[in-house]
Amino acid sequence: MKITLTQINFIVGDIEGNKEKIIAAAHKAKDSSLVVFSELSLCGFPPYNMLAYNDFIERCEKAIDEIAIKCDDIPLLIGAPVRNTTGKGKPLFNAAIFLHQGKRQIFKKKHDVSTYFEPSNENNILQLGCMKVAVTIGDDLYNTGDDELLMTNRIDDFEEKPEIIVNLAADRFDYQRAAKRREILRMTVLKHEIPLIYVNQVGANANLIYDGGSMVFGYNGHVVKSLPFFQEDVATLDCELFISTKKEDEQVIPEKMELIHDALVLGIRDFFHKQGFKKAILGLSGGLDSALVIALAAKALGAENVLGILMPSQFSSDHSVNDAIASAENLGCPYHIVPIKPAFDTFDEMLKPIFKDMPFDVTEENIQARSRGLIVMAISNKFGNILLNTSNKSEASVGYGTLYGDLCGSLSVIGDIYKTEAFELCRYINRDKEIIPWHTINKPPSAELRPNQQDTDSLPDYPVLDAILYQHIECNKSASEIIAQGYDEALVNKVVRMVFRNDFKRFQIAPALAVSPKPFAMREMPIVKK
Repeated sequence: MKITLTQINFIVGDIEGNKEKIIAAAHKAKDSSLVVFSELSLCGFPPYNMLAYNDFIERCEKAIDEIAIKCDDIPLLIGAPVRNTTGKGKPLFNAAIFLHQGKRQIFKKKHDVSTYFEPSNENNILQLGCMKVAVTIGDDLYNTGDDELLMTNRIDDFEEKPEIIVNLAADRFDYQRAAKRREILRMTVLKHEIPLIYVNQVGANANLIYDGGSMVFGYNGHVVKSLPFFQEDVATLDCELFISTKKEDEQVIPEKMELIHDALVLGIRDFFHKQGFKKAILGLSGGLDSALVIALAAKALGAENVLGILMPSQFSSDHSVNDAIASAENLGCPYHIVPIKPAFDTFDEMLKPIFKDMPFDVTEENIQARSRGLIVMAISNKFGNILLNTSNKSEASVGYGTLYGDLCGSLSVIGDIYKTEAFELCRYINRDKEIIPWHTINKPPSAELRPNQQDTDSLPDYPVLDAILYQHIECNKSASEIIAQGYDEALVNKVVRMVFRNDFKRFQIAPALAVSPKPFAMREMPIVKK
């Protein structure tokens, strides 16, 4: 028996395009006993509130009918929304649909917190020849420790033991997830002594990135077949592999910085290509963050499609301008220099009747940032380049950024990596040769909005700041718990207050490509609170 895994980059809502991808992959694997696609492959994942529209579901149903006709002789297992006709519960099921020679069988997900999907406890057994196949979807397999407070593992519920487990998944990427996912699935295999076929979605949809990494486990818990991360692939295996004891087939998970780099490149590329965009623009300051973003964007889109705009002020140092030019030229990206002093002087003169002799403060700093935002948005509007935001997670956490200024942008590329991680990622990019100027990496960070300014004037050193932020955001530790770890009490209280005080900013800025276990988009804190 041969089973084919299809790791395909689907587009949310592109039911016609997704249908054609499914048909094409199916015909490549026409000699297989089963061709498996990922969770909600037909409509794309996650569909969110598109599920509320009747015509969306009707188009899914029509596409299923067309696939059944065009792939009649090929056994397929496709992820799709299916109507709940019981009259009870939510309107839909998150389902896997088996199609073959006029036969249609629906298998429903057991665990789902979606507004639209009703959970199901039905016995999901597919009779495939003489083989009983357990069909599971997403996190149906994710409790392997018999924890009563967590969802049960669906395989625990089967009255008769299946010969194979198949899992249709759309498991979001974070830099820790691949290793955790593999061990969770391995524990299911070892507990039940059943081989497992796991097919994960690949591709990015807005801020969410799916890394692929589909794999097959043999009886002994070893991975006997694996598909690449961050790439489409279609692979067929012979079920005789289930008894393999070769450890050299084990899935190789890249190191953290390689994972983050490849995820961000995929995130940028799909954000542009799936919406028909071709060219990007960003403000190029000579600092680390913008140098990192232009390098990632050039990798994703081609250097010729990424435009850097240098906007020096009267406070900009010569080395920052030179570093910004070097960033663009090292990559081969086009750039323009647009000084902002004329705009700043004009605003200063306009506001004198109101500000009178009040001293220079953060107001004038923000005028510079907003002048820059106006310039890059004007060029974006005139030529159609999509603006990339260059703020990092450390800055976003504590509000170190100007709304409608340096926080402008359609996509926040590094908004989910801390400043210390941004340094690491720059060094990773430079591992073979200098792409990001080493001077940019090694100099003290500065916004250069006033004379001799450095980030440490307003913030703790980034290693200390990021350690506190990591404990608070990723580990859900309160200020008192972090202080108990030995951190300075006044500093911790200041940082945590800054995080809570700036939720209103994070609510308004561009979606950030999610690469951590706790991106802000999933933190969902109230804006007004005490």
